[in-house]
Amino acid sequence: MMQAGELKETEYPIRCMRVQPTRPVPDIVEDVRNGLLRSPRTLPPKYFYDGHGSRLFDRICETPEYYPTRTEDELLSKHSIDIIAEALPDQIIEIGSGSSRKTRRLFDACEVHTHTCEYAPFDVCEPALSQAATELRSEYEWLYITPLVGDYHAGLGNLPAAEGVRLLVFLGSTIGNFTPEETKEFIDEIKRCMRPGDYFLLGADRVKDTSVLNAAYNDAEGITAEFNLNVLRVLNRELGANFNLQSFSHQAFFNEEFSRIEMYLISEIKQNIHLAKIDTTICLDSGEKILTEISRKFHFSELESMLIDSDLKIVKHFQPANQYFSLVLAQLSAQ
Repeated sequence: MMQAGELKETEYPIRCMRVQPTRPVPDIVEDVRNGLLRSPRTLPPKYFYDGHGSRLFDRICETPEYYPTRTEDELLSKHSIDIIAEALPDQIIEIGSGSSRKTRRLFDACEVHTHTCEYAPFDVCEPALSQAATELRSEYEWLYITPLVGDYHAGLGNLPAAEGVRLLVFLGSTIGNFTPEETKEFIDEIKRCMRPGDYFLLGADRVKDTSVLNAAYNDAEGITAEFNLNVLRVLNRELGANFNLQSFSHQAFFNEEFSRIEMYLISEIKQNIHLAKIDTTICLDSGEKILTEISRKFHFSELESMLIDSDLKIVKHFQPANQYFSLVLAQLSAQ
């Protein structure tokens, strides 16, 4: 695929580029003050993902109950050739790229089409980005990789410009972690990063039988419960808190009114928790809940509406026979 005399991608050094925020993002102290110290009590799900939490999430994805990851990967495996044939991107930029595991399906499709492009994975963890980029460089010698370090919650306005057609990718059904208002703001922000002719690939979980949804977040091995409790380990470490994990339990269920999974930590006893770093004590009643995550599930009509409302036209929609998941390719058309 490379032309004679061209530099092999394995010969260039990987350099992460830091993306400056366009708006402030609360740190853990602010998030605790704004959520945990107020009623109803909440914590942002981003604090699940320290090293231990990330490993737990990888294990969750392998449980028989947790269908989203494998369903999305199967859709990418089956349809990436069609996606690349449609978009023929000069750059793929993946928001919240993680290990870039599923994105390899798109690169495999590029090879089928003898098409080359650049890849810009965008995530908060520089070591993880560097590791993923190193692995990808050894697998796809034609792929030029520029890792972007930053928090997409802090805005996308400072993403570096790119020549040619850009394919923005947001996988993992992460769109479900946003409230409807946050979803609208995020899709609008995606649109502002696009020029006419650019594409947006979105993975989103669908509404389905409640028993399937509840099982996905309450696996028999208890890995999701351990993952949920991990946020208390993070608070103990980062804020000098004294949460006893044994005095909390995991609860997750599908709230039909809001069409979302809600995940909670429940205090099993009446207890006082001291957070040394901010010199604060919180008093939890027995049975009191802390909301740690929402995961919205969509009807396709909702996905269609939210993209159309941001002037994005759906050009391809892929779903499995059971309609458990949607992989949507949208384009910003010329005005």
